Amino acid sequence: MSLKIRLSRGGAKKNPFYRVVVADSRSPRDGRYIERVGSYNPMVPKDQKERLVLKEERIKYWLGVGAQPTDRVARFLAGAGLVKKPAIPEQTKKHLPRAKTLERIKEAEEAAKKAAEAPAEEAPAKEAAAVETPAEEAPAKEAAAVEAPAEEAPAKEAAAEEAPAEEAPTEEAPAEEEEKKDG
Repeated sequence: MSLKIRLSRGGAKKNPFYRVVVADSRSPRDGRYIERVGSYNPMVPKDQKERLVLKEERIKYWLGVGAQPTDRVARFLAGAGLVKKPAIPEQTKKHLPRAKTLERIKEAEEAAKKAAEAPAEEAPAKEAAAVETPAEEAPAKEAAAVEAPAEEAPAKEAAAEEAPAEEAPTEEAPAEEEEKKDG
């Protein structure tokens, strides 16, 4: 028989009260149990003793017999010093961006590089504009590299920020030429 030390819910609606019980793992959550070894009342403030009451001797006995605590009960028991603190499981790969998102990010970076190279090729004579463009592109490339693991939306925002930055020097260059002609 597989034994679990777990919580059994009682109390009224929106007023929970839990019994810490030793039960067969196949029995229902609030169903038949072998022994009640404590109680947990989440409605009581955290600093009060009545929030969590445990019969430590009985819990030690059942742990010795082979009963396995559930995650929540294991945290309670670790707080009481009866078992080691449960390990936090490693994150899965689900938090990483998917293949299509990575492709879109790479395409956006390549488009940004091509757009950056095009104004640089057109303006070799305009040294002032060429100097401003790489200075602005370097932080933008760093930002794109940092955002590469991020989702699609931040990558689009970065691309949108890079485009006005590239257009700005080309718009300023004619204004500077007009000032030179006037002066």
